[in-house]
Amino acid sequence: MGEGLRRYFRSSIPAAPLATFRLAFGLLVLASVVRFWAKGWIAELYLRPKFFFAYYGFEWVKPLGPYTYGLFAVCGLCALLVAVGWWYRTAAAGLFLSFTYIELMDKSTYLNHYYFVSLAALLLLVLPAGRYFALDTHRHPGRWRNEVPRWTVDALRLLMGIVYVYAGLAKLNSDWLLQAMPLRIWLPAKNDLPLVGPLLSQVWVAYLFSWFGAFYDLTVPFFLLVRRTRPWAYAAVVVFHLLTAVLFPIGMFPYVMIVGALIFFPAAFHERLLAGLRRLLQLRPAQPRPAVPLVYGPRTRRLLGLGLGVFFLVQLLVPLRYLLYPQELFWTEEGYRFSWRVMLMEKMGQVQFKVVDGVTGRARLVNNYEHLSVLQEKMMSTQPDMLVQFARYLRDYYVRRGVAAPQVYADAYVSLNGRLGKSFIDPTVDLARASDDLRPKPWILPFDDEISGL
Repeated sequence: MGEGLRRYFRSSIPAAPLATFRLAFGLLVLASVVRFWAKGWIAELYLRPKFFFAYYGFEWVKPLGPYTYGLFAVCGLCALLVAVGWWYRTAAAGLFLSFTYIELMDKSTYLNHYYFVSLAALLLLVLPAGRYFALDTHRHPGRWRNEVPRWTVDALRLLMGIVYVYAGLAKLNSDWLLQAMPLRIWLPAKNDLPLVGPLLSQVWVAYLFSWFGAFYDLTVPFFLLVRRTRPWAYAAVVVFHLLTAVLFPIGMFPYVMIVGALIFFPAAFHERLLAGLRRLLQLRPAQPRPAVPLVYGPRTRRLLGLGLGVFFLVQLLVPLRYLLYPQELFWTEEGYRFSWRVMLMEKMGQVQFKVVDGVTGRARLVNNYEHLSVLQEKMMSTQPDMLVQFARYLRDYYVRRGVAAPQVYADAYVSLNGRLGKSFIDPTVDLARASDDLRPKPWILPFDDEISGL
C-alpha cells in the first residue's frame, strides 16, 4: 500500500486538464462578476442596506462603500488573468481573496456555488495550472511544463466528487424521497413553460425528479471516472444542470458544474479542446515536444501534501457538524451552511421585532424594511443566528436614539416544506442579549415533527 501511494504521488499526466479548467473557471467567474454588476446587484445588496449580517469570526469584513465597485473590478480582473494565465499565481491569490471577501460581506447572500468558487480558487492558487497554455509560459518559457503530478488533477476531481456526494446524501431524507418536497411546491409554479409545463403540475413528476436527483448526485462522479460510462454521465450532467437552470433561478451554479465536470475527461480530450481553441484564436499550432514533467522537491511535496490533506479533511468534516446539534437541521439550520445541501427546503418566515424601553417599558414595533433589503429580510426571518444579529443592531440603533437599556423581542413564524406555519423562537427571550456563537440555541422552539434520514 505504501509503495503504491509513493508511485501514485510520483506519477505524472499531461497538464492540459488543469489548463482547460483554469481557462473555463476564470471566464465563468468573470461572467458572473459582469452579470452581477450589470443587474445592479452591487448597489442593491452592498450599498443600500444599513446593516449587514456578518459570519461568525469575520465581523471585520464589511462592504467598502463606493469602493465595493473597485473590489468587484479587482475580482473580475483577477478572474480574467487566471483564465489567460498571466501573472497566474498572483492573480489566483487575488481571485481567492477578493471573491471570498465579497462572499463574506453579507451572510444573506450565501449560495453553495459561491462557496465552491472560493474553494476552487484556493486550490488553483496551489496547483500548477499556469504552466501550460498560459501567457506566463510565453513570457517565461522556462516555466513551461506539459506534464504535472497526477494528484494535481485528482484534487479537482475529488472536490467535485465531495460536492456531488454530500449533495446526494443530503437528499436521503423523508421530505425529499417520501414527500417529494420541496419540488411538489416549486415545479407547479413553472407550469407555464412550453411543452413540459403541464407535466410539472403532476405529483409523479415531482417524485421522479426527487429520486433521480438523489441518484444522480450520489453516482455521477463515479460514472464520470469510468471511461465507458463517462460520455453518458457527462450528457446527464449537461441535461440535469441545464434543466435546473431553466426551472430554478440559481445563477451560475449549473454552468460552473457543467464546466467543472470536464476535469474527469482524459488529457487527450483536453488537448483536442485546446487545439480547437488555438484554431479559433488563429494561434500557431502547438509543435510536438518531448515530455517535460513538473517535479516538486521533497520539501515542497510534503508541504503541498500536508496542506491538501488538511484542506480535504476540513471539506469532509464540515458538512457533518450538524450532528453536534440536538434539533432538526432544516428547522434550526445550525450546521446547514457549507454542507452542500442544495435546494432542499421551501422555508418561509415572518418576523415582527418589538423594542422595549428598559426603564419606561414603552414598546415600539420595528419596520424591518427601513433597515434591510428584501433579500436580507427574507433570509433573516428563518435563520436564528441572523435574528440575533439584527436584534443587536436594533439595540444599538435605539440606544443612539435615546431609548434606555432597550430589550429586543421577536415574534417569528416559519413554515417548512409545506407544513403550516408555527412559532419559531421563544418570544419572551431578549434576543439582543442572546449568545451569538456556535453553541446550540436553546431559545429555538421545538420542531414537533420529524424529518428522518441524513
